[in-house]
Amino acid sequence: MTAEIFDRGYRQYTGERSGVGGAMRTLIKHSVKRSLGLGRPARFKIVPIAIILFAFTPAVVFVGIAALIPEAIGDEFLPTYAEYYAFIVTTLYLFAAFIAPDLLCTDRRTGMLGVYLASPLDRRTYLIAKALAVAIMLGIVTIGPPLFLMIALAFEGSGPDGFLGTLDVGARIIAAGAMMSTVYTAISFAVSASTERSGAATAGTLGLLVGSTALVNITADNTDVSENIRLGSLLELPTELAFRIHGEVGEWQPDDISTVSMSLAVVAIVGLSTAWVWSRYGPLLVRR
Repeated sequence: MTAEIFDRGYRQYTGERSGVGGAMRTLIKHSVKRSLGLGRPARFKIVPIAIILFAFTPAVVFVGIAALIPEAIGDEFLPTYAEYYAFIVTTLYLFAAFIAPDLLCTDRRTGMLGVYLASPLDRRTYLIAKALAVAIMLGIVTIGPPLFLMIALAFEGSGPDGFLGTLDVGARIIAAGAMMSTVYTAISFAVSASTERSGAATAGTLGLLVGSTALVNITADNTDVSENIRLGSLLELPTELAFRIHGEVGEWQPDDISTVSMSLAVVAIVGLSTAWVWSRYGPLLVRR
């Protein structure tokens, strides 16, 4: 038996090399599509589509009523921009609890993390790309519906006045939505970095959000500790800060809990979550 070697015609790649930026854009795009269930069986599309629809439904209803029967809408009918977050807060933390575990835990469990790190990406750029993908998904339900509500208020006659007013309200909506998305992304990332099981990370994220809120509220309501203990409520803190961004006051009174304290608490949560995620991924042994 003789062996023969044939020239297979392999050639050096001569196309454009997009580098780290291109790899990050590709990973973000892939992660967003995965989160939406695109290119996956139908069962993976149910949760994200349902959550997005639930988040937008009240806004669409308000827009429809304002457009069809504006004379029937009183000043008290439509919620304010900050009050609308009460309609989406459940969808928001559910979204966070399902998206991040699916993106992070699955990569470590299946070994895909090593494949990604064999590209121009390193651990830092990989985590940044994944975080941006989660934040984009959460931004769909934190920024989109209030923008619809702004349209409803414009129809009703209580909307922003002029271009500058619209720009100001739009900026507040984006700032509040981005803040909420960042906080929930950080929390879900911290939990997801602690396990390779998506189900455990989802349960852990929900448990941390609900458990922290129940614990601090029980403590605040039944003891003489400072009201600032409520800053540990991971469910309520982002929503209450969103009220302040919109120039409104929620359940937390400014005399009890200042806006500065709330802002510092958000920065601390994001910072501690980031440090924890890096402590898990920095020394992680990855096979390429």
